[in-house]
Amino acid sequence: MYALVLLVPFILLGAVMSLAWWEDRILPPTAATEAPAEAPSTPVAAPDHTQPPYGTGSLTDDAAEP
Repeated sequence: MYALVLLVPFILLGAVMSLAWWEDRILPPTAATEAPAEAPSTPVAAPDHTQPPYGTGSLTDDAAEP
């Protein structure tokens, strides 16, 4: 049982590595396609900072009262 637990990860690793080798060496290369056109960049609007995002910034409610 211990041998099974110790060997299975290495068997799976070997299978994945052999599939990667097979993909690189055995399969025919695909035809090269043109690079996709660059997407037009649109300017990002600046965030609205008129109000603080999380309240007044005080740690307690007592400090927030006048």
